[in-house]
Amino acid sequence: MEMPQNEIERFLFFDLARKTSEASYAKDPLDADNLTRWGGALMELAQFQTMSESGNMVKDAISKLEEALEINPRKHDTLWCLGNAYTSHAFLTPDSDAAGVFFNKASEYFQQAVDEDPSNELYRKSLDLSSKTPEMHSEIQSQRFTQQAAATGSSASNVKGSKKKQNSDLKYDILGWVILAAGIIAWVGMAKSHIPPPPPS
Repeated sequence: MEMPQNEIERFLFFDLARKTSEASYAKDPLDADNLTRWGGALMELAQFQTMSESGNMVKDAISKLEEALEINPRKHDTLWCLGNAYTSHAFLTPDSDAAGVFFNKASEYFQQAVDEDPSNELYRKSLDLSSKTPEMHSEIQSQRFTQQAAATGSSASNVKGSKKKQNSDLKYDILGWVILAAGIIAWVGMAKSHIPPPPPS
């Protein structure tokens, strides 16, 4: 199945953002804004990968975002992005106990983002949703188990096609709710990095 043009453009945009951030990091590894953009771009690119590659990319994003927080621990957009990254990591983790640890970390980061910028509605909404994510995870895992059991009774070709579609649907369900917000963060970050300096007074 061919990727729609808007998805290709989105992939190319975030791949360019990743490459730009990587080059900027080589020049200035202490730029928290750049590390946040890099982590956001990796989160977006993870949606175009297989489940295992997606998981590795999310872990890489977490690493970049945590590095940004070492430089600026109160950077609210980084805290929020890290909450999203841990949420995605939890949904990619089939074991409920292990996923619970990641959901708890996500909630802590969302709370810190709200603490740093209490008027931000997006941060508040993310914090509210984070209390429902473990239940969503259980439902998804339950549906996955039911679908796999049903697929076992089908022919081998149907199982393969069903499993492929199921993995694809699950990946988009898991990562889909952070697309818009992470995209906005990365886009704003890219725009900020290309603003011309103010004219001298």
